[in-house]
Amino acid sequence: MEDDLDPPRIHPLLAERFSPYKFDPLTAIDDYSLGLLLEAARWAPSAGNSQPWGFYTSRPGKPEHERVVRYLAPSSARWATDAGLLVVTLARRHVGNPQLPYSEFADYDLGQAVAHLTIQAQSMGLAAHQFRAFNLEALTLELRPNPGWAIASMIAIGKAADMRPKTRDRRSIADLCSAPWSLSEVAL
Repeated sequence: MEDDLDPPRIHPLLAERFSPYKFDPLTAIDDYSLGLLLEAARWAPSAGNSQPWGFYTSRPGKPEHERVVRYLAPSSARWATDAGLLVVTLARRHVGNPQLPYSEFADYDLGQAVAHLTIQAQSMGLAAHQFRAFNLEALTLELRPNPGWAIASMIAIGKAADMRPKTRDRRSIADLCSAPWSLSEVAL
């Protein structure tokens, strides 16, 4: 009988999200839109409400943009430079509290903030492509984050110029729940 039921449907913003490899270079991200994206990230949950994330934003035509694009790998430079916004993501991995020198949740919490930002972009008719194809060491030297902060990734945000793929491969729910361990270990 269960086979006759419709499968559960996730929210359209989640179902329609994809990471484009081509952006419309004429679509700019204005200050208001940038503010909305950052506000969405600001409200993400975090361990102990520590909010250990930060962002360096850059838009084409601004001096900040050149500081970032020069460090893109050729594979990402082909498409990311046309995005209306490049965001360098940072996690505060080391904190000043002598009792807590390392935040083991910083990367996880940053991921939450990026997910919120990504869905906000989707709700605004924009697309986000998260990536790590850049020279991390050189970009770190260029931007010189404060002590305790580490660059984690980048996000290209803009109007997608390529079409959403007709099919998208995803692991099954069963695989999501069984892949991290062997079934014999679970049965114990």
